[in-house]
Amino acid sequence: MRWEAQDVTVERADALPGLAKLNTFIRSVQTPEFAGVTFHEIHAKSALNKVGDSSVVPFTWTINPYRGCSHACVYCFARPSHKYLELDAGDDFDNQVIVKTNIVDALRADLAKKSWQREHVALGTNTDPYQRAEGRYQLMPGIIDALAESGTPMSILTKGTLLRRDLPRLAQAAQDVPVDIAMSIAIFDDDLQQSIEPGTPTTAARLATVKAAADMGFNVAVFMMPVLPYLTDSEPHLDAALTRIKEAGASSVTYTALHLRPGVKEWYARWLNTHRPDLTPRYRRLFGDGAYAPKHYRHELAARIKPLIRKYELAPTVEDPNTGSMGSTDSARERSASARATARDGNGEWRRTQASRQRIGESGSAGARSVALGATDHDAALPDAALPDTAAQEPARLF
Repeated sequence: MRWEAQDVTVERADALPGLAKLNTFIRSVQTPEFAGVTFHEIHAKSALNKVGDSSVVPFTWTINPYRGCSHACVYCFARPSHKYLELDAGDDFDNQVIVKTNIVDALRADLAKKSWQREHVALGTNTDPYQRAEGRYQLMPGIIDALAESGTPMSILTKGTLLRRDLPRLAQAAQDVPVDIAMSIAIFDDDLQQSIEPGTPTTAARLATVKAAADMGFNVAVFMMPVLPYLTDSEPHLDAALTRIKEAGASSVTYTALHLRPGVKEWYARWLNTHRPDLTPRYRRLFGDGAYAPKHYRHELAARIKPLIRKYELAPTVEDPNTGSMGSTDSARERSASARATARDGNGEWRRTQASRQRIGESGSAGARSVALGATDHDAALPDAALPDTAAQEPARLF
């Protein structure tokens, strides 16, 4: 991948041992335009990632053009995925980004296989496909075209306003296949948003992207994920947020409470203890040694937000199991109406499957779910999957 008009430093493959062990590794790239960020280019052996049969998420296939994310969201559930390559879940996740430079060619090869059944493919389930690097690598246009040309339905979840670049292409694709779009907007306080999501576009810019997509005929879902205890969960904050979402033309809202698995909890605790130490005792009481807020908190949150969602007519009447949206097109809505209705429960959480209940019972910890990562890049579960009634246990208290 060329970086025109940029000074580029190519590092040695042995600079990061975890990456060097991959036989698909090409080079590491640094450029002044992305100060402090290193891009590690690899050749993906395949593009389509099959979610394990025991996963609680209600979709089967995903694509991740990137690993790691310069959005640097403190609460990001995907942080532990970096540990596979001997990178940490903190600064390395934000600043050491894996780029699958050949992903379009790999995807076309996957889609050409006789075994491919044109099942729905989700993008944005792990790291954001429209993070800043996409402006340079421009992988998404080829991915969209390949999926549409093969007759494969797709969904996109993003915080990135670069989505607007591809809206005409997505509108064209939607003439041939179902296309669902969802924008992640968790925080509606500008100072807090810049502190806890320092690499993301502003809330206003993301709402403008929702409007742009809605103006092109898409039914755009907004993911208020996660709702942060004592920071973004008050009724005034939620009411103001839903007002702005409605004004932007969104069709529905899906939400879930913050959860903090190992590898994420440490990073969030560091932010909280630095920026809001006054809340540390309250978080200690809420989360304790666990990864999940207790059931009573989730029900209290639901009691505040659900009436507001109804007030602004933003309830997803038929929910898409891939994105949580009502479907961005009429054909998407018709495609899986029966499956959508049962994807999440009344509190905005994925319904537990028999397999997930069995795993939680066997391990004693929802946070013990394994995540297979690497060059073939299987996906982690979404952050609100299979919440237990009691908090998952971790070895040490962090708050």
